[in-house]
Amino acid sequence: MNSSSPIGIFDSGMGGLTVAHAVSHLLPDEQLIYFGDSAHLPYGDKSAATIQAYSIKICDVLLEKGCKVILIACNSASAAAYELIKAYVGSKALVINVIDPVVAYVVSKYAQQRIGLIGTKQTVGSGVYEYQIKVKDASIEIGSLATPLLVPMIEEGFHSNEISEAIIEEYLKSDKLDDIKALILGCTHYPLIKKQVGKFYTQDTEVIDSSEIVAAALYQLLEKNNLLAHKRSLPNEFLVSDITPSFEAATVLFFGVKVPLTLHKLWE
Repeated sequence: MNSSSPIGIFDSGMGGLTVAHAVSHLLPDEQLIYFGDSAHLPYGDKSAATIQAYSIKICDVLLEKGCKVILIACNSASAAAYELIKAYVGSKALVINVIDPVVAYVVSKYAQQRIGLIGTKQTVGSGVYEYQIKVKDASIEIGSLATPLLVPMIEEGFHSNEISEAIIEEYLKSDKLDDIKALILGCTHYPLIKKQVGKFYTQDTEVIDSSEIVAAALYQLLEKNNLLAHKRSLPNEFLVSDITPSFEAATVLFFGVKVPLTLHKLWE
Protein backbone atom coordinates (compact mmCIF):
# COMPACT_ATOMS: atom_id res chain seq x y z
CA MET A 1 0.00 0.00 0.00
CA ASN A 2 1.16 3.50 -0.81
CA SER A 3 -0.52 6.87 -1.21
CA SER A 4 -0.51 6.72 -5.02
CA SER A 5 -2.40 3.41 -5.12
CA PRO A 6 -6.06 3.58 -6.25
CA ILE A 7 -9.22 3.42 -4.18
CA GLY A 8 -11.42 0.43 -4.97
CA ILE A 9 -15.20 0.88 -4.74
CA PHE A 10 -17.76 -1.80 -5.44
CA ASP A 11 -21.51 -2.22 -5.50
CA SER A 12 -24.06 -4.67 -6.84
CA GLY A 13 -24.52 -2.35 -9.78
CA MET A 14 -25.24 1.32 -10.25
CA GLY A 15 -26.10 2.69 -6.81
CA GLY A 16 -22.51 2.89 -5.61
CA LEU A 17 -21.86 5.51 -8.28
CA THR A 18 -23.45 8.03 -5.91
CA VAL A 19 -20.70 7.22 -3.40
CA ALA A 20 -18.01 7.24 -6.11
CA HIS A 21 -19.20 10.67 -7.23
CA ALA A 22 -19.03 12.03 -3.68
CA VAL A 23 -15.54 10.55 -3.21
CA SER A 24 -14.26 11.98 -6.48
CA HIS A 25 -15.61 15.40 -5.51
CA LEU A 26 -14.01 15.37 -2.06
CA LEU A 27 -10.79 13.60 -3.12
CA PRO A 28 -10.09 14.71 -6.70
CA ASP A 29 -6.44 13.62 -6.51
CA GLU A 30 -7.37 9.98 -5.91
CA GLN A 31 -7.68 7.41 -8.69
CA LEU A 32 -10.89 5.37 -8.35
CA ILE A 33 -11.48 1.85 -9.60
CA TYR A 34 -15.20 1.14 -9.48
CA PHE A 35 -16.66 -2.34 -9.89
CA GLY A 36 -20.38 -2.68 -10.57
CA ASP A 37 -21.60 -6.27 -10.40
CA SER A 38 -24.27 -5.66 -13.00
CA ALA A 39 -24.50 -9.36 -13.91
CA HIS A 40 -25.83 -10.20 -10.45
CA LEU A 41 -27.81 -7.13 -9.36
CA PRO A 42 -29.64 -6.51 -7.18
CA TYR A 43 -28.00 -7.88 -4.02
CA GLY A 44 -30.90 -6.80 -1.82
CA ASP A 45 -32.98 -9.95 -2.32
CA LYS A 46 -30.09 -12.45 -2.26
CA SER A 47 -28.82 -14.58 0.62
CA ALA A 48 -25.88 -13.49 2.76
CA ALA A 49 -23.82 -16.45 1.50
CA THR A 50 -24.38 -15.48 -2.13
CA ILE A 51 -23.49 -11.84 -1.48
CA GLN A 52 -20.33 -12.94 0.33
CA ALA A 53 -19.25 -15.10 -2.62
CA TYR A 54 -19.72 -12.24 -5.09
CA SER A 55 -17.95 -9.78 -2.78
CA ILE A 56 -14.85 -11.93 -2.38
CA LYS A 57 -14.53 -12.35 -6.14
CA ILE A 58 -14.77 -8.58 -6.59
CA CYS A 59 -12.19 -8.00 -3.86
CA ASP A 60 -9.80 -10.27 -5.78
CA VAL A 61 -10.19 -7.99 -8.81
CA LEU A 62 -9.59 -4.82 -6.77
CA LEU A 63 -6.59 -6.31 -4.97
CA GLU A 64 -5.08 -7.33 -8.30
CA LYS A 65 -5.43 -3.67 -9.30
CA GLY A 66 -3.37 -2.71 -6.25
CA CYS A 67 -6.09 -0.82 -4.38
CA LYS A 68 -5.06 0.66 -1.04
CA VAL A 69 -8.65 0.81 0.19
CA ILE A 70 -11.75 -1.21 -0.61
CA LEU A 71 -14.95 0.75 -0.07
CA ILE A 72 -18.05 -1.45 0.05
CA ALA A 73 -20.50 0.99 -1.55
CA CYS A 74 -23.50 -1.27 -1.05
CA ASN A 75 -25.58 -1.54 2.10
CA SER A 76 -26.51 -5.18 1.45
CA ALA A 77 -22.86 -6.19 0.99
CA SER A 78 -21.80 -4.05 3.94
CA ALA A 79 -24.31 -5.89 6.12
CA ALA A 80 -23.57 -9.38 4.82
CA ALA A 81 -19.88 -9.39 3.96
CA TYR A 82 -17.93 -6.63 5.74
CA GLU A 83 -16.37 -8.77 8.47
CA LEU A 84 -15.56 -11.54 5.97
CA ILE A 85 -13.95 -9.07 3.58
CA LYS A 86 -11.83 -7.53 6.36
CA ALA A 87 -10.54 -10.96 7.33
CA TYR A 88 -9.97 -11.97 3.70
CA VAL A 89 -8.15 -8.79 2.70
CA GLY A 90 -6.04 -8.71 5.86
CA SER A 91 -3.17 -6.24 5.60
CA LYS A 92 -3.33 -5.95 1.81
CA ALA A 93 -5.76 -3.02 1.93
CA LEU A 94 -7.92 -0.99 4.28
CA VAL A 95 -11.65 -1.76 4.22
CA ILE A 96 -14.54 0.63 4.85
CA ASN A 97 -18.28 0.14 4.50
CA VAL A 98 -21.24 2.48 4.08
CA ILE A 99 -22.97 1.60 7.34
CA ASP A 100 -20.48 2.45 10.12
CA PRO A 101 -19.99 6.13 9.14
CA VAL A 102 -23.76 6.68 9.06
CA VAL A 103 -24.18 4.97 12.43
CA ALA A 104 -21.51 7.24 13.93
CA TYR A 105 -23.29 10.30 12.51
CA VAL A 106 -26.69 9.24 13.86
CA VAL A 107 -25.35 8.43 17.32
CA SER A 108 -23.62 11.83 17.53
CA LYS A 109 -26.78 13.74 16.60
CA TYR A 110 -29.91 11.82 17.61
CA ALA A 111 -29.45 10.52 21.15
CA GLN A 112 -32.76 9.79 22.93
CA GLN A 113 -34.75 10.31 19.73
CA ARG A 114 -36.60 8.15 17.22
CA ILE A 115 -35.22 7.67 13.71
CA GLY A 116 -36.27 5.70 10.64
CA LEU A 117 -34.50 3.50 8.12
CA ILE A 118 -35.49 2.42 4.62
CA GLY A 119 -33.47 -0.10 2.61
CA THR A 120 -33.48 -3.40 0.77
CA LYS A 121 -34.90 -6.57 2.29
CA GLN A 122 -31.37 -7.84 2.94
CA THR A 123 -30.20 -4.69 4.71
CA VAL A 124 -33.31 -4.26 6.82
CA GLY A 125 -33.60 -7.99 7.53
CA SER A 126 -30.01 -8.18 8.75
CA GLY A 127 -30.75 -5.73 11.58
CA VAL A 128 -27.22 -4.36 11.19
CA TYR A 129 -28.18 -0.71 11.64
CA GLU A 130 -30.25 -1.45 14.73
CA TYR A 131 -27.47 -3.56 16.23
CA GLN A 132 -24.68 -1.06 15.56
CA ILE A 133 -26.72 1.89 16.83
CA LYS A 134 -27.90 0.08 19.96
CA VAL A 135 -24.32 -0.96 20.80
CA LYS A 136 -23.25 2.69 20.73
CA ASP A 137 -26.41 4.36 22.06
CA ALA A 138 -29.28 2.29 23.45
CA SER A 139 -31.44 5.41 23.86
CA ILE A 140 -32.09 5.76 20.12
CA GLU A 141 -35.32 4.15 18.89
CA ILE A 142 -35.33 2.85 15.31
CA GLY A 143 -38.19 2.11 12.94
CA SER A 144 -37.07 0.07 9.90
CA LEU A 145 -38.93 -0.59 6.67
CA ALA A 146 -37.90 -2.71 3.68
CA THR A 147 -38.66 -0.85 0.44
CA PRO A 148 -37.90 -3.40 -2.31
CA LEU A 149 -39.60 -1.56 -5.18
CA LEU A 150 -37.34 1.48 -4.97
CA VAL A 151 -34.12 0.05 -6.46
CA PRO A 152 -35.69 -1.39 -9.65
CA MET A 153 -37.78 1.76 -9.96
CA ILE A 154 -34.66 3.95 -9.85
CA GLU A 155 -32.62 1.72 -12.15
CA GLU A 156 -35.40 1.75 -14.74
CA GLY A 157 -35.55 5.54 -14.64
CA PHE A 158 -38.89 5.86 -12.82
CA HIS A 159 -37.63 8.04 -10.00
CA SER A 160 -38.90 11.53 -10.78
CA ASN A 161 -42.52 11.25 -11.84
CA GLU A 162 -46.00 10.65 -10.44
CA ILE A 163 -45.45 6.88 -10.33
CA SER A 164 -42.36 7.17 -8.16
CA GLU A 165 -43.94 9.78 -5.90
CA ALA A 166 -46.92 7.50 -5.28
CA ILE A 167 -44.71 4.52 -4.43
CA ILE A 168 -42.44 6.58 -2.17
CA GLU A 169 -45.39 8.13 -0.35
CA GLU A 170 -47.02 4.73 0.15
CA TYR A 171 -43.87 3.41 1.80
CA LEU A 172 -43.26 6.48 3.96
CA LYS A 173 -46.84 6.41 5.30
CA SER A 174 -46.02 3.17 7.12
CA ASP A 175 -46.57 3.36 10.86
CA LYS A 176 -43.06 1.94 11.26
CA LEU A 177 -41.81 5.40 10.29
CA ASP A 178 -44.14 7.44 12.51
CA ASP A 179 -42.74 10.33 14.57
CA ILE A 180 -39.15 10.11 13.34
CA LYS A 181 -36.61 12.93 13.61
CA ALA A 182 -34.39 11.54 10.85
CA LEU A 183 -34.62 8.97 8.06
CA ILE A 184 -31.58 6.98 6.96
CA LEU A 185 -31.54 6.30 3.22
CA GLY A 186 -30.13 2.80 3.70
CA CYS A 187 -29.28 2.12 0.06
CA THR A 188 -26.81 3.92 -2.19
CA HIS A 189 -29.49 4.21 -4.90
CA TYR A 190 -31.71 6.31 -2.67
CA PRO A 191 -29.87 9.68 -2.87
CA LEU A 192 -31.48 9.96 -6.31
CA ILE A 193 -34.90 10.17 -4.66
CA LYS A 194 -33.81 12.31 -1.71
CA LYS A 195 -35.82 15.31 -2.93
CA GLN A 196 -39.00 13.25 -3.30
CA VAL A 197 -38.50 11.74 0.15
CA GLY A 198 -37.83 15.19 1.58
CA LYS A 199 -41.13 16.50 0.22
CA PHE A 200 -42.98 14.02 2.42
CA TYR A 201 -41.44 15.36 5.63
CA THR A 202 -41.29 18.74 7.32
CA GLN A 203 -37.99 20.46 7.98
CA ASP A 204 -37.98 18.81 11.41
CA THR A 205 -37.05 15.45 9.83
CA GLU A 206 -33.56 15.09 8.35
CA VAL A 207 -33.18 12.84 5.31
CA ILE A 208 -29.72 11.30 5.74
CA ASP A 209 -27.78 10.73 2.52
CA SER A 210 -24.90 8.35 3.22
CA SER A 211 -22.74 9.25 0.21
CA GLU A 212 -21.22 12.47 1.58
CA ILE A 213 -20.89 11.02 5.09
CA VAL A 214 -19.02 7.98 3.72
CA ALA A 215 -16.75 10.14 1.53
CA ALA A 216 -15.79 12.20 4.60
CA ALA A 217 -15.10 9.03 6.61
CA LEU A 218 -12.89 7.73 3.78
CA TYR A 219 -10.93 10.98 3.78
CA GLN A 220 -10.33 10.65 7.52
CA LEU A 221 -9.25 7.01 7.13
CA LEU A 222 -6.72 7.87 4.43
CA GLU A 223 -5.41 10.86 6.38
CA LYS A 224 -5.01 8.78 9.55
CA ASN A 225 -2.96 6.19 7.65
CA ASN A 226 -0.92 8.72 5.65
CA LEU A 227 -2.40 7.42 2.39
CA LEU A 228 -3.82 10.59 0.86
CA ALA A 229 -2.72 10.95 -2.76
CA HIS A 230 -1.07 14.21 -3.80
CA LYS A 231 -1.86 14.13 -7.49
CA ARG A 232 -3.80 11.73 -9.70
CA SER A 233 -1.75 10.49 -12.64
CA LEU A 234 -4.12 7.82 -13.97
CA PRO A 235 -7.79 8.08 -15.00
CA ASN A 236 -10.58 6.50 -13.02
CA GLU A 237 -11.64 3.01 -14.13
CA PHE A 238 -15.18 1.66 -14.21
CA LEU A 239 -15.51 -2.11 -14.42
CA VAL A 240 -18.75 -4.06 -14.76
CA SER A 241 -19.52 -7.77 -14.83
CA ASP A 242 -22.06 -7.21 -17.62
CA ILE A 243 -22.47 -4.26 -19.98
CA THR A 244 -26.06 -3.31 -20.65
CA PRO A 245 -27.61 -0.25 -22.33
CA SER A 246 -29.46 0.61 -19.12
CA PHE A 247 -26.25 0.56 -17.09
CA GLU A 248 -24.44 2.73 -19.61
CA ALA A 249 -27.29 5.24 -19.54
CA ALA A 250 -27.41 5.16 -15.75
CA THR A 251 -23.81 6.33 -15.41
CA VAL A 252 -24.99 9.79 -16.44
CA LEU A 253 -27.82 9.61 -13.92
CA PHE A 254 -25.59 8.55 -11.02
CA PHE A 255 -22.22 10.09 -11.83
CA GLY A 256 -23.23 13.22 -13.69
CA VAL A 257 -21.37 12.36 -16.91
CA LYS A 258 -21.21 9.31 -19.16
CA VAL A 259 -18.28 7.14 -18.14
CA PRO A 260 -16.54 4.45 -20.21
CA LEU A 261 -17.24 0.93 -18.93
CA THR A 262 -14.89 -2.05 -19.14
CA LEU A 263 -16.30 -5.58 -19.05
CA HIS A 264 -14.73 -7.79 -16.40
CA LYS A 265 -16.63 -11.04 -15.82
CA LEU A 266 -16.36 -12.56 -12.36
CA TRP A 267 -16.76 -16.09 -13.70
CA GLU A 268 -15.93 -17.28 -17.19
